[in-house]
Amino acid sequence: MASDKVHFDEIFSKYRSDPYDYVDMYAVHAGEVRFLVDVDAEVNGVSGQWHHIPGSPLYEITRERNPKVITSKTNGTVSYINKEADGQFVEAGTRLLTIRHPLKKKEIIESILQEVLYLFPAPERARYYFSMDIQSRIDQKGARSIFIKPGDEIITMSLMKRDTPVYYSGEPGILHSIYFKAGDSVDQGVPLIGVCPEDKLTVVQKIITRVKAEWE
Repeated sequence: MASDKVHFDEIFSKYRSDPYDYVDMYAVHAGEVRFLVDVDAEVNGVSGQWHHIPGSPLYEITRERNPKVITSKTNGTVSYINKEADGQFVEAGTRLLTIRHPLKKKEIIESILQEVLYLFPAPERARYYFSMDIQSRIDQKGARSIFIKPGDEIITMSLMKRDTPVYYSGEPGILHSIYFKAGDSVDQGVPLIGVCPEDKLTVVQKIITRVKAEWE
């Protein structure tokens, strides 16, 4: 456990010195870009009771005379802008800017836990739902009452109007963290859930307790 302690001390030190997440924004498609913010600008993400208020405008991209304004999905400060792209035609996927997002206590906990938990990624870009049995158990007793093992049918993938069962293929353990909402479109490779092997439950609880105690 001594080596684990040093490892976790290093992780905590990293978040202490830089408690931010850096969110890169890329061109959603090819087109001419015009930035609507400057470096150091404060931006807000989606808000409102029903998430009906869009975030701050970041850039406008025009393709075939059809301008489209892209808004921020998170709050924070613009820390980088690709100045060379301003007023220029860019290809889809070009990095345009970066938002420095201040991590809340809950987000810090989840970021640290992602270095401990087994992360089960989305196999394809699609919409995801828990299987009916799993969702029912989550609703009744909570996610952490569920033990899953390789081969369990835990999630349904909805793609091109077809629903396909997704079978778990990671380490057996407790369903500790959920990183998506039912019906969300999730990119390929992005974690859907975090599973905690039973022998790591004590370590995970220590992480949560320590962050809650040390972060305001």
